[in-house]
Amino acid sequence: MRDPAHVLRDVFGHPGFRGRQEEIVRHVLGGGSGLVLMPTGGGKSLCYQVPALCRDGLAVVVSPLIALMEDQVAALRQQGVAAAALHSEIEETERREIWRDMQSGRLKLLYVSPERLGTDGMQEALSRTDLALFAVDEAHCISQWGHHFRPEYRALSSISRRFEGVPRLALTATADPRTASDIRAQLGLEDAPVFQSSFDRRNIFLAAEPREQERAQLRAFLREASDGRGAGIVYCGSRARTEQTAKWLREDGHEALAFHAGMEAADKREAHRRFARGDAVVMCATIAFGMGIDRPDVRFVAHLALPQGPEGWYQEIGRAGRDGLPARALLLYGAGDMAIARHRIEESPAADDQKRIERARLDAMIAIAEAATCRRRVLLRCFGEDLPEDCGACDVCARPPRLFDGTVAAQKLLSAAIRTGRRFGLGHLVDVLRGRMTDKVAQFGHDRLPTFGVGKDLADPAWRGVARQLVARGALDVAVENHGELIPTEAARPILRGEEKVMLRQDVLTGGKGGGAAPARRERFQAPSDDPLFDALRQWRRDEAKEQGLPAYVIFHDAVLAEIAARRPRDLRELREVPGVGESKLERYGEAVLEVIARAA
Repeated sequence: MRDPAHVLRDVFGHPGFRGRQEEIVRHVLGGGSGLVLMPTGGGKSLCYQVPALCRDGLAVVVSPLIALMEDQVAALRQQGVAAAALHSEIEETERREIWRDMQSGRLKLLYVSPERLGTDGMQEALSRTDLALFAVDEAHCISQWGHHFRPEYRALSSISRRFEGVPRLALTATADPRTASDIRAQLGLEDAPVFQSSFDRRNIFLAAEPREQERAQLRAFLREASDGRGAGIVYCGSRARTEQTAKWLREDGHEALAFHAGMEAADKREAHRRFARGDAVVMCATIAFGMGIDRPDVRFVAHLALPQGPEGWYQEIGRAGRDGLPARALLLYGAGDMAIARHRIEESPAADDQKRIERARLDAMIAIAEAATCRRRVLLRCFGEDLPEDCGACDVCARPPRLFDGTVAAQKLLSAAIRTGRRFGLGHLVDVLRGRMTDKVAQFGHDRLPTFGVGKDLADPAWRGVARQLVARGALDVAVENHGELIPTEAARPILRGEEKVMLRQDVLTGGKGGGAAPARRERFQAPSDDPLFDALRQWRRDEAKEQGLPAYVIFHDAVLAEIAARRPRDLRELREVPGVGESKLERYGEAVLEVIARAA
């Protein structure tokens, strides 16, 4: 059995393991199974790739997406590892070659879809093969409580019975306690240990703000978040919004693409390819895009609507900054998002238990969006993790909001909704509160109500903020199936009676502008934006990747090029000391890299 430290150094170019990686690797090398909960960018892949190269036999990796399989196989082959992927889009000649390599023992890692591994034919073939381990990536997909449940993952429950004695490693970046328990039950891991790392991704600056002027807010965010190097993702709430957003971003000069489940398969593959191989590409997508994205230099992720829960949001923003360099996440949300999400849960055919869980997840997401204390602390509590102190890397920490007693304002708005008959949306209620004699106010005689004109002290944006926070706390509902009428709920009673104080963020008085433009705290190292050598190395990598038909990051990550530019190695021995430069890449690219350095000297 090979020494895992040597494999880590010689193949992957890393001087040492991080976090719990070594503990997990040695557990698997000893024949153990387990569940790995580790954030995106935390190094999950090495937890099965290193033992796969140390143990005898073939390692089988379950992966949900063809694009992800292909990227990981390409990266492993660059590192000199015999890896392949079996999926529906490969040619028959390549398929036969993969089977021959499996039977001869030449293949070390085989990536397959859950559908393929679940077939009797595939399992029968593997039963005649010497196996090193099974790795189930994106393991939350096997759980009915997971945010991306996929029924085809359920077929994987048979591998624990059919391949008894072969180590099984389930890996995911997002799983609450209920989901983690279900993963263990489905894969026969009840008695196996759980290896949980901190979910804190401090290099991602978190920000959220009410959606007031979406285009202006997104433009400002992109100016701050993008330096023209690295990609970004903008999550939209509908298919139409992805196409509309991509269109106006292209008009602004961005290389923007749309992606959603309604596209033709060939168009989706092309969008994936352009995102993986482009430079500063902005992908405007629904949540159909992103699972297993392997690109390390995604610099920003924006959401234009409220996600359904913390698990999905955490996984989506976790696609940024996987190289450890600074990245940003921005959430834009509105009261309508909250109301629509609540109504969808209530009207779904799901069982009552499932609805209860979905309501709890939505409430947790609303609490993150409306947080008046460290946003990261609120997020991490959803995963059972308590930070000992505020993070210093979110908008709330950068500009702590002041709170004020908004009970009277809340009572005025709730009273206006009740006195107008629970039949009107926010615009009309604000007209009543502000004392505007509009045609509708005159038509219904609302100028004769006690609430007419009692809200002149607050501007329209401030009243929208009050309404949004009352919706967030469940005191107001929005009749999304009609015309957006605001309807007080039972939770409004103690507020109206003065039994419950309503503390509001001071920023509602100025329209709720958040802190999306605050600078991210610079962690680890910063890409040298004004270093000509760094730019020259990126240009060389771009040309090399184009010649090979590969994503540029498969050759070297930006973080590796930044380190090379900082160290300026003079020979192959010094280049070999740069983290991320293994033996195979040194042999492939070493001389070419040294030439780029010499030309830039």
